Amino acid sequence: MFQDMTKKMSESMEPFKDLVNIQTRMLEELTRQQMECTKSCIEATIQQTKELQKCQTPADLLTLQQAYAKELEETLKAASNENLKALHDARDEIEKITKGAFDAFAPK
Repeated sequence: MFQDMTKKMSESMEPFKDLVNIQTRMLEELTRQQMECTKSCIEATIQQTKELQKCQTPADLLTLQQAYAKELEETLKAASNENLKALHDARDEIEKITKGAFDAFAPK
């Protein structure tokens, strides 16, 4: 009897375990993406600093700054898109789990 109760309890907690796993994977993915974005921005800044020394005219500086801003914009847009994808994927998985949990209570 105790084993049956333990088994039922374990089965009933399974959706919650799945939710925690989904959230953990999502947070790990978001963290990985943010680390990549930060690394890319730092590398672009370092490259920008090196290139600044080569500027001879204000036009050179303006062109360099525009290229730098464009590179950062593209990096941040890509990071944003990847973050949204991770969030949407997690939401879809959570919706499946909750739908399955509610379906279990639906009359047959």
